[in-house]
Amino acid sequence: MHPSTLRRLLRSVATTAALVLVTATPSTVAAVQPAAAAGGLQQVTGFGSNPGNLRMYEYAPANLSADAPLVIALHGCTQTADDYYTNSGWPKYADLWGFAVVFPQTTSANNALSCFGWFDPSEDTRGRGEAASIVQMVEYAKQQYGSDARRVYVTGLSAGGGMTADLLAAYPDVFAGGSVASGLPAQCATSQSAASGCQTGPQKLTPAQWGDKVRGSYPGYPGPWPRVAIWQGTSDYTVYPANATALRDQWTDVWGIGQTPSSTDSLPGNTTRSVYDDASGRPAVVTYSVSGMGHGLAVGPGSGTDQCGTTAAYFLSAICSTYHTGVFWGLDQGAPGGGEQLPAPSGLRVASVTANSASLSWNAVPGAASYTVHRDGTKVASPASTTYTDTGLTAGTAYRYTVTAVDGSGTSGSASPPVTATTTGSAPARCFTATNYAQVTAGRAHTTGGYVYANGSGENMGLYNVFVTHTLKESPAGYFVIADSGCTAG
Repeated sequence: MHPSTLRRLLRSVATTAALVLVTATPSTVAAVQPAAAAGGLQQVTGFGSNPGNLRMYEYAPANLSADAPLVIALHGCTQTADDYYTNSGWPKYADLWGFAVVFPQTTSANNALSCFGWFDPSEDTRGRGEAASIVQMVEYAKQQYGSDARRVYVTGLSAGGGMTADLLAAYPDVFAGGSVASGLPAQCATSQSAASGCQTGPQKLTPAQWGDKVRGSYPGYPGPWPRVAIWQGTSDYTVYPANATALRDQWTDVWGIGQTPSSTDSLPGNTTRSVYDDASGRPAVVTYSVSGMGHGLAVGPGSGTDQCGTTAAYFLSAICSTYHTGVFWGLDQGAPGGGEQLPAPSGLRVASVTANSASLSWNAVPGAASYTVHRDGTKVASPASTTYTDTGLTAGTAYRYTVTAVDGSGTSGSASPPVTATTTGSAPARCFTATNYAQVTAGRAHTTGGYVYANGSGENMGLYNVFVTHTLKESPAGYFVIADSGCTAG
């Protein structure tokens, strides 16, 4: 028996979620044949060297145009490509909006529960194992259909969701966006023994530490980063909701934006959508929290444009997540971005500052109907002129600004290079009262050996748990001291 085959068999011990990736040139000779009882789903063989021992299935509408998008859809544990094809709703939107879908499939030969190996560095890292096989499928499909390399997306459920996050981290140069449904943050676990711990409660890391796991997956990659949708049921006790929070922290940090949403609204199926915009005002990360939903992919059976899928094991009736994911990626539009965008405003500069304001100016952009000003990644104004004064600021504090031009249809162009405005005066102290767990989660403290220490001062705050509460005083920025006896802001 070949050593790699033996390794796969030994690895197929009980687990409840798993995923993988690697680059290679697809074979120039491939066979396409119908998958058993799969209807419009077709199996492709000979797509590449296939180091991850996966199967490739695909679906494409008739008369698919060149330069169409491409979607990779990864099933969950105990599922097959045909299950995902039949129940997820992706074929409906492939027909409606015109794009191809590839459904990779793993088997019990790889994992006892047919889970992708999201926890195994030999399977889920750049250039290796299952991850490499999936990228070979991407390259083959791009050649087969003439797909637009700028619009390749990946989505997955549970173990497929964990593998999706790993793929986005390892191959940001391949995938323009991703959608993680009931899944795990990238590189949450690097061994099968650590996998269950991630599922029930990922490591208590800061956003920067989560972001480092992405940046470390492809060292030196300068961007751009994929746009990421995160779907999670609040009653999921297989992959706990804490994973959605970790995913949000991870990808907002990678984008360099905060963890406070730019907007929040309600969708059908008791779903709350929170949007985190990038510096140009475009959604970079979106979370969808489905109240009361357990472990699975949210579907919304019906014939409406925003309805899709069928209910089955791990396909739960709530809302058509596939529709909203496709809209987030822009699959419902024609060309990426919907047409030519206005250029970035040039000459953005800080004209003046006071203790509580900053005045900006920039050069006019021909064709602009208005402009959008972003402070620290959040939209703050839409002036018609090329000047703006931002008020209500905090003394002695640095703020980062970008500006985009907006055309008559309301479409924003590219963002200007950022400028930093620092208000005059001294920044007041800030006080934060919370449990040790919450202080660490918020990035004001860190853990070592089961104890919590304040960032900056290094003061010992006691055990890392939710039972010990302290007040931390921040002054200067990023330097925290214990102030339980009284903390006065200002």
